[in-house]
Amino acid sequence: MEDIYLVMLVALLALAITDLVVGVSNDAINFLNSAIGSRAISMRTILIVASIGVAVGAIFSSGLMEVARKGIFMPGQFYFEEIMIIFMAVMITDVLLLDFFNSLGLPTSTTVSIVFELLGAAVCMAVIKIYKESNGDLGLLENYINTAKATEIIIGILMAVVIAFIIGALVQYISRLVFSFHFEKKMKYFGAVFGGLSLTAILYFIVIKGLKSVPYISEAAMGYINANTLIIVLIGFLIFTALSQLLMSVFRINILKAIIIIGTFALALAFAGNDLVNFIGVPIAAWQSYDLWQSAYTATGILPSEFAMTGLSGSVPTPEILLIIAGGIMVITLWFSSKARSVVDTGINLSRQGDGVERFEPNWLSRGIVRYSVLFGNAFSTILPERMKNKIDNKFDKPNFHLKNRRIDAPAFDMVRASVNLVVASVLISIGTNMKLPLSTTYVTFMVAMGTSLADRAWDRESAVYRVAGVLNVIGGWFVTAIVAFTAAALFGAIIYFGGTIALAILIILAIVLVVRSGILHSKRAKEEKTRKKFKKSDIITINEITSETSENISNVIGGINKMYSRTVDELGYYDLGKLKKNYKRIEKLEAQVDELKDNIFYFIKSIDDDSVEASKFYILTLDYLQDMVQSIGFITRNSYNHVHNNHKNLKFNQIRDLKKVDDKMQILFDEITQTFDNHEFGNINNLLDEKQELMSYVSELVQKQIERIRTSESSPKNTKLYFGILLETKDLVGSTMNLLQLFQEFYNEARTTTY
Repeated sequence: MEDIYLVMLVALLALAITDLVVGVSNDAINFLNSAIGSRAISMRTILIVASIGVAVGAIFSSGLMEVARKGIFMPGQFYFEEIMIIFMAVMITDVLLLDFFNSLGLPTSTTVSIVFELLGAAVCMAVIKIYKESNGDLGLLENYINTAKATEIIIGILMAVVIAFIIGALVQYISRLVFSFHFEKKMKYFGAVFGGLSLTAILYFIVIKGLKSVPYISEAAMGYINANTLIIVLIGFLIFTALSQLLMSVFRINILKAIIIIGTFALALAFAGNDLVNFIGVPIAAWQSYDLWQSAYTATGILPSEFAMTGLSGSVPTPEILLIIAGGIMVITLWFSSKARSVVDTGINLSRQGDGVERFEPNWLSRGIVRYSVLFGNAFSTILPERMKNKIDNKFDKPNFHLKNRRIDAPAFDMVRASVNLVVASVLISIGTNMKLPLSTTYVTFMVAMGTSLADRAWDRESAVYRVAGVLNVIGGWFVTAIVAFTAAALFGAIIYFGGTIALAILIILAIVLVVRSGILHSKRAKEEKTRKKFKKSDIITINEITSETSENISNVIGGINKMYSRTVDELGYYDLGKLKKNYKRIEKLEAQVDELKDNIFYFIKSIDDDSVEASKFYILTLDYLQDMVQSIGFITRNSYNHVHNNHKNLKFNQIRDLKKVDDKMQILFDEITQTFDNHEFGNINNLLDEKQELMSYVSELVQKQIERIRTSESSPKNTKLYFGILLETKDLVGSTMNLLQLFQEFYNEARTTTY
């Protein structure tokens, strides 16, 4: 009997380690965004500081483990057997759910997931017990669920979203009015006070309020601190203000960088202290449950289906060694998780100052919010006196950098906003932690960042609909998290209860397979992202570099078109709907690749030096031809898929044979083009242009041949439409390719003449 529960504990241990990895990957956005986005310090320094904060926070987080044991349900109402089923269902759901969001690169709340998973699994088990023992009277459900505490937690989480956004926006607005965007000039007057306030806030909420969870502090010391809190805070403010002034005046240290370093440490500490319960609270509660039952079983021989878990309602300390091990796993994940970086990128992109490549597409709700916000803002501005309005606008005037200094890899926002993000978020999270509320650190940090972005006028008319759509997508994901967490945990709980050991084994294997598969797919996507050429450099300023950059873009796009054309012809011949559908999806990636290059034209033009400005026209025309080529292959691919998807007759053997001959000729031509641009053998372009005419003539012959077929033999109208469409788009594709080669040849020859 004991063996099955030992196996469950081992499985929970493995799930806990996995949950730590996927959880930290998700929550890295909480404490890395501000430091990374402002580029105030190096990535290595950021990770070192965050690692120390995570390790310290993990060690002092044991008090919050009570939430997993008795915060959501009444443990005394469940037997040991039922408690273990609840915990297994929760952990399997949590690992799968968090890994899914990490793969999408979207931050979600580990607190919301664990709360609703516990709620869903507990409700499922309670309903089963009620139907077995009380004839289905669901009114008894409140005896099993800690409705008051669960409601308090849920309301606290939702309120934190609103409060974090409002406070973040308010503090940032005041900070910007004080410092403006030319904060370097203002720092010598207000920097010390700002540093004093920021560091004192961190001291008060992280150190003083956090001391009560440290087991090594005596009651007398805590009593003295509580009685003299105000004096300690005032003294701390004076000391930190003086220290800030000393660092600025004597050591020439940028106080904002110091705040960002300390704030990153504080936020990482607050994250670990608040969120560790989300990752290991359930497995630790399961281990403590097993320990309680084992003691009773040894003494009385009581069965697991008869042992009530009343003991979990008391105070059960968490061994420090478990917290230290958990902290170590979190630190390792922080350094090596690629999914953490993708989640961080989402938060930085949405809070970025100024324009750039937007990840999210606008929707009707984001457009409506922006439209009415603009109308409200215009109406409000008419009320303000003109003098006051001008004075406020001057505070938000951004520095006019020279065009060449506006880099695509510049900081997403400045150090003033980064400091406010870190201080406000760490303070709010620490308040929740010290009140024993497992509020969502993801919600708090994300909404603080969005509030400061709004107050900083980062969402202008150029980007507002995209940013608002992104925020709505993330918030929508939070609600999805709650619904899916509750439903999946309840479902898994029922499966384990009725399916027994076999069902449990299947679910664990399924979870492992899905997580491993997700990791492999994410790694593959990351490699594709690295190899896919993107314009991210700020130093493309010479003719040679423009030539190299453009040749790589041409090679990548033509290589993709070549594969796509060949696949489409082959799969159309086999009438293979499944593979044509995959091509249908692949073409979107090819289109997105060219669209992204076109989105970066703005940065390209800003980056080139004065002697290479004429190259801008060449670069723009190159991308235009590439887009024409992608549109042609897109037409061929989509029409082929739709033809088969609509169950029309397949092309005749002669038509497929002719298209295959075209494909063979295209393969030879496009392979030569790719090789020419990969090896920079641009002198071969003349030969490629000569081959073009032969291919164009052959396609024209096929068009004429099909006309004769129609007049002399029976032919399907749908087949004829598809066949003609493929041939004509092939001509356009080859024509655009040759126009591109001619353009490149002219530019290359002119560049060589200018160079020599």
